Amino acid sequence: MGTEVRVEIVALVVSAVHAYEGRPSEGPRVDPEPVTRAEVEVRAGLGIVGDRYFNRPGQRNAAVTVFDAGALDLLDSAEVLDPVLTRRNIVIRGYSIDQLAVRRTASGERVPGRVFSLDSGSGAVRFQAHRPANPCAWMDVVLGPGAFKGLRGHGGVRCEPLDSGTLRVGPAVLEILDS
Repeated sequence: MGTEVRVEIVALVVSAVHAYEGRPSEGPRVDPEPVTRAEVEVRAGLGIVGDRYFNRPGQRNAAVTVFDAGALDLLDSAEVLDPVLTRRNIVIRGYSIDQLAVRRTASGERVPGRVFSLDSGSGAVRFQAHRPANPCAWMDVVLGPGAFKGLRGHGGVRCEPLDSGTLRVGPAVLEILDS
């Protein structure tokens, strides 16, 4: 048994299209349907059903992106920022998820990403954390000036789902399964 942390899944985002492409000055592409969901179906090795990265061979290790909404609290903004605008698939609050990504030690040695699970009541879904989900210049457009720089190191983590299952918005348990 690993370390368990009570978190909240505050948003689930499934997007069939890539809205943040092209020049940020031209604005994002309009989604053909709403991107937020109350629940999502995760498929082992494939991603989230209906998402643009589902079953894309080149995206297997990055099919699902998990983001900590608390990172937005670190930005210098007078207003409450909508975490859905980051376009990360699973937005949690209560754990700094970025620390689970692949990283390098002071000597330059690569440390693998961690395995963790999320359980929102329908059973745990395990994920292998891989690389950081680095923010892009679009963050300054959709969240406000300075967001791109402010989210460096706090943009979330790209993951590979190891199990199939359902995740829902609301209270959840995040468990770090490896040491």
